[in-house]
Amino acid sequence: MEKTSKPIVTGVLDIVAGILGLIWAISLFIGFGVTGGIIDILGIGHIPEFLPGLILGMAIPALIIAILALIGGVFALQRKWWGWALTGSIFAILAFLPLGIAAVILVAQSKDEFA
Repeated sequence: MEKTSKPIVTGVLDIVAGILGLIWAISLFIGFGVTGGIIDILGIGHIPEFLPGLILGMAIPALIIAILALIGGVFALQRKWWGWALTGSIFAILAFLPLGIAAVILVAQSKDEFA
C-alpha cells in the first residue's frame, strides 16, 4: 500500500484540536476558580450557588475529550492502532468541530495505512 500524508495530516489536526480543547478546559478551570472565590471576595456581585459546580462539570469532560483527541493524534502520526486514531478524531470533533470532521474523513480514508 502506498503511504500518503493523510495519517500525518489527521494526527496534526487531532493534536491541534486537542490543544484547543486543553485551552478551553484550562479556561474553564480558571473560570471555576474566579467564580468560586475572587469575584465573591471583591464584592463585585452575587454568584449563584450552582455556577461553580456547573463550570467544573463542564471542565472535567472537556479535559478528558482533549486528552483523548491528543492520544488519537499521536497514534495517527505513528500510523498505529487505527481504532485509537479514529477515536481521537471523533473526540477532536467534540474539541473543535471543523478540525475534527476533517480528521475523521482523513483517518477513514487512510485505514489501510495503519499497522
